[in-house]
Amino acid sequence: MANTIQVEVVSAEESIFSGEATFFVVPGELGDLGIYPKHTPLITRIKAGSVRIQTTSSNEETAIFVAGGILEIQPGSVTVMADTAIRSDDLDEERALEAQKRAEELLKASDDKQEIATVEAELAMLGAQIAEIRKLRKH
Repeated sequence: MANTIQVEVVSAEESIFSGEATFFVVPGELGDLGIYPKHTPLITRIKAGSVRIQTTSSNEETAIFVAGGILEIQPGSVTVMADTAIRSDDLDEERALEAQKRAEELLKASDDKQEIATVEAELAMLGAQIAEIRKLRKH
């Protein structure tokens, strides 16, 4: 189809989504980026948040949480490469809150700068994930 774009969302572990879309939104570092077919080629970093895909096969959006990564747009295709990507149906608020609590405890107990930086990054990702879960629950 001329009015579609091929979308690929991959994590370090697996391919999360592959299919045709009419519209695609990704959380850019300076705000959300809306991508339509025939978008100008681009490579940029993305931040933690929700990737939203309007597929050609349904009128519903597919949502995928990503914990940052890289977006590449080429003629006819969009690829999101994320360290962590989770389908919205697989997000678990209770598990995320437990992980957040463990990370906060680890942060309090640590005095190693490298470990503190790693835990702070984990806390930021978990905070974004919990916010996304709550936003999706409202819809």
